[in-house]
Amino acid sequence: MADHRQGSRRRGQGELEALVLSALREADGPATAGWVKERLGGDLAYTTVITILTRLLAKGAVTRERAGRSFAWTPASDQAGLAAHRMRRVLDAENDREAVLASFVTGLGPDDERLLRELLGHSRSEGED
Repeated sequence: MADHRQGSRRRGQGELEALVLSALREADGPATAGWVKERLGGDLAYTTVITILTRLLAKGAVTRERAGRSFAWTPASDQAGLAAHRMRRVLDAENDREAVLASFVTGLGPDDERLLRELLGHSRSEGED
């Protein structure tokens, strides 16, 4: 496994969340905070790992189940699902959804636009069944 330690440099919250999620995805099943801490290296405090996992739980990015006196954590989705969740949260925070979506779509490259059209067409045809 690659060493995720970054020296003594201070990491941002998003970077820590990404590291924790990456570690959870490498687990064979639900993992404890202690396992995540060990996997990420010795420079993170156990309480920091718990804080990050709790934030991820509030965002719907992980789930947890009782494991003795603590919890075992599991990613709620794969990388694509988490990215889609973040995109929905950004969209939900805006007042003018139409303007945001229109701006997003007009900024797409031709290949991404074609893919989006195909996905929307496929989604519509499934709804007609």
